[in-house]
Amino acid sequence: MEHWIVGCDVGGTFTDFCARETASGRTVIHKRPSTPDDPSRAVLNGLRELAELHSIDPASIGRFAHGTTVATNALLQRKGANVAVITTKGFRDLLEIGRQARPLIYDLQADAPAPLAARQFRFEIDERIGPAGEVIRPLTDEAVAAVIEEIRARPGIEAVAICLIFSFINPDHEQRIAAAIRAALPGVFVSVSSDVQPEFREFERFSTTLINAFLQPEVSSYMARLEAEVKTVAPEAEFGIFQSSGGLMSVQRAGEFPVRTALSGPAAGAVGAAGSGTSSGIGDVITLDIGGTSTDVCLIRDGKTAMASTRDISGFRIRLPMVDIHTVGAGGGSIARIGADGLMKVGPQSAGAVPGPACYAKGGTLPTVSDANVILGRLPTQLAGGGLTIDRDLAVKAVTPVAEQLGVSLEEAALGIIGIANANMTRAIRVVSIEKGYDPRLFTLMPFGGAGGLHAADVAKSLGMTRIIVPRAPGILCAEGLILADLQEDFVANCRAIVQEDDMPRLRSEVDALVARAKDWLADEAEGSGAQNLSLSFDMRYFGQNYELSVALASGERDLVCPDAAALKEAFLEEYRRSYGHCDPDGTVETVNIRLRATAQLTQGETGGPTAGGQPEAFERVPVWFDLSGALDTPMYARGTLPAGTALTGPAIITQLDSTTVVPPGATVRVDDAFNMIMELAAND
Repeated sequence: MEHWIVGCDVGGTFTDFCARETASGRTVIHKRPSTPDDPSRAVLNGLRELAELHSIDPASIGRFAHGTTVATNALLQRKGANVAVITTKGFRDLLEIGRQARPLIYDLQADAPAPLAARQFRFEIDERIGPAGEVIRPLTDEAVAAVIEEIRARPGIEAVAICLIFSFINPDHEQRIAAAIRAALPGVFVSVSSDVQPEFREFERFSTTLINAFLQPEVSSYMARLEAEVKTVAPEAEFGIFQSSGGLMSVQRAGEFPVRTALSGPAAGAVGAAGSGTSSGIGDVITLDIGGTSTDVCLIRDGKTAMASTRDISGFRIRLPMVDIHTVGAGGGSIARIGADGLMKVGPQSAGAVPGPACYAKGGTLPTVSDANVILGRLPTQLAGGGLTIDRDLAVKAVTPVAEQLGVSLEEAALGIIGIANANMTRAIRVVSIEKGYDPRLFTLMPFGGAGGLHAADVAKSLGMTRIIVPRAPGILCAEGLILADLQEDFVANCRAIVQEDDMPRLRSEVDALVARAKDWLADEAEGSGAQNLSLSFDMRYFGQNYELSVALASGERDLVCPDAAALKEAFLEEYRRSYGHCDPDGTVETVNIRLRATAQLTQGETGGPTAGGQPEAFERVPVWFDLSGALDTPMYARGTLPAGTALTGPAIITQLDSTTVVPPGATVRVDDAFNMIMELAAND
């Protein structure tokens, strides 16, 4: 029997599927409109359609990997649980005080979002753990019983976040409270900060735990329901959920720690991009993932995605390992409008999946980036393999009012819309590259998502980049990234120590304890998997500094040992020099956290060759506007007819089921042996 792996990524406009047969490498894709009111409906219907369209026996699907937006949407819309917080006496308002950083420094009216738990739902308990883990004020059974009665007195509470001071060093009080609540209130979800994020910095730890509790009822219910429903279609499929740090976890783990899925879909795209770049021998890549609502960018260096430890989503602080993705509100559905200052703005408001851009003929009437691309001749009349027909007249009708308000031609207005959207995307790339010490000109731009190829050349030119790699299936790369994902779990231990030989025994002890935990996890979760790997890193800083750098130290299959003090310091100095251009070799260095990542490789299968081939031959010629000089007669090619070795010179439009790529005049394109398209921009551009 064939064995298939299916990746499913739910986006704002489309739900994407990528399926691969492990024995032959045969890979097929499918897209269908998302159903924002109930994402699972598009997942199940799309899975059935995928199996039917490509003659896949559902019983032969061995793994189903899911990238979800449920947690992200719940945060954006504040549609989560009624949640309570239990904290140490005197710290009730910590979540509201935060870091006292204004969201918009020059806007005196803009406030940080209100905490997810109102003040009357934040309860203090009389206990105190000290900075060395010592018990300063014991936790009594009477205090625990009293706080449980306070929760019981408010019948609407669905989840509780337990956040005590210094619990990351000594979690005993938190665990006692959690056990008592679970026994007394079995229907209430409980999140414990020493489990969710056992690190110092109390605001970030409290915020992350509160978000986890806020998401638990909704996400765990969705996960359990979707897993059961997927089993009705693919009864043998193992179900995996993609997490923000770049790996899969079980449904049960996702239900316990839903905050880990806050960037699930975009992170899968970064993993897919790293895999595509590696297949073409390109390790240094900047991604440009353009969907219907937003653009996500990420820097990949030596085939590895950049990681971040702290992220704000909709104004809420999350501190967990995450793929370092920067998002802006610029996508195919971004709406163009004339502001009060008489200038045109594009986004962040989006037409989304419903009603969508005007050209989709689904009820949308406002001008969007997609409508501008249609007017300029850059989009074919059929998208998603004929599943969506483009109506140019509706696009013209939508953009005409903007052109009239500005007093310019229709095409000039469309080029303006595209130019503003491109500028927003360019700024996003500067955040992950130039602002972090990387020169984008030394990287290759990788566009994906449904609209990535439409804007890649313009964005690359604005950054001085000369090479673009377009993946084989750019519109479903997030779904393909789910197929490439491994099982993964992250472990952390707080350990402040000076990097000197006197403190090394304590560091070695903590590393050994983390390795033991990782081995236990691999034994429980990764039975029957392929290669297993442990990766060790330290959060380090100069003594006296407030913030630290993550420094990768070692990796191995099963056993890791802590490097000596000299190796630790040298690794820190090298990373500090790379980040800031200088370092102090004589400065005192300290560790803050020790991190260990455990991964277990899952079966992925090799990608097969294209299903179609032959000599490249344009199936149509259309007038396309690349700039204000006028339309150029431009050939359109079906990507499925471009075998490895194909070479083309722009202008050209290359279409496929999931995306469209614009090749500007003077640029060259070749299809390499991995079936990726490598575009080289003209030198004078």
